[in-house]
Amino acid sequence: MDTPAEPGARALEVLERVGGVVLGQHEVLRQMMIALLAGGHALLEGVPGTAKTLAIRSLGMALELRFGRVQFTPDLMPTDLVGVNMLDELKREFVYHPGPVFTDLLLADEINRAPAKTQAALLEAMQERQVTVDGKTRPLPAAFTVFASQNPLEYEGTYPLPEAQLDRFLLKIVIDYPDADSERAILDRYADGFSADRSESYGMARPVMAAAELAELRGVVNTVRVEPSVRDYMTRIVRATRAEPSLALGASPRASVGLFLASRAEALLAGRDFVTPDDVKALALPVLRHRVTLTPEAEVEGQTVDDRLRGLLRTLPAPTR
Repeated sequence: MDTPAEPGARALEVLERVGGVVLGQHEVLRQMMIALLAGGHALLEGVPGTAKTLAIRSLGMALELRFGRVQFTPDLMPTDLVGVNMLDELKREFVYHPGPVFTDLLLADEINRAPAKTQAALLEAMQERQVTVDGKTRPLPAAFTVFASQNPLEYEGTYPLPEAQLDRFLLKIVIDYPDADSERAILDRYADGFSADRSESYGMARPVMAAAELAELRGVVNTVRVEPSVRDYMTRIVRATRAEPSLALGASPRASVGLFLASRAEALLAGRDFVTPDDVKALALPVLRHRVTLTPEAEVEGQTVDDRLRGLLRTLPAPTR
């Protein structure tokens, strides 16, 4: 992997294979791959039935990564995630039973159906890639990545995620319905024997790459250049959210870092060893949309966060060199 074109092509191979399983969600899959390459976590928002679980399971199969899933419910406890020490009566000692966070790709399904204390149990795991139970810290796998699905907040039985936890997600990926042709193609695949419940029907008998190669790709991402003028552009975008009158909460400095990391992964997918302003624009919405909040007045007027961010991007001149 001496040139950026080769690792970028390898990552695109993964996307092509997964795109053959999850139809009509090309941009969603690309952003999920960006999160993986950048070493970040992603929040997936969309109505049920839009292939969130299928996408993550397929991505894990293509990369030879372990997949785990936790259904978040109002009675889910923090120990249900990170594990618990239990008394072994035969050994007469406490034995640690790991929780489902000890995996590579973790789907935290419907994360906003659990109360805040359970949502917060993921914070240490997401930020430090470790968990602490009864005073003892245990590292998580190197590839550990959280893909948390979230129903739109107008759905019954949901809780808003705390701002501190939202800020730990590198990207918020909005999943819409597939187009008509893709939805018809999904039915054709089921007619041919495909089933989302049977991984053997995915046509992915062998992974595209091993987990070790993903680690190599992340290393290459870290070598992608970001020129000072582009870094200045990232900073101006993030700082503009704090001065925007229609936003009650602007993005934190962590958003600047997120934009930096995600843009480098986007450049790698494009086969380049440098970031362009277009890379930054392409990732601005998924990096920022969950880190800013509209004012009540803007909400009453029917504005959306994405609309305001697009407006900001139009007013900020991009570097030409």
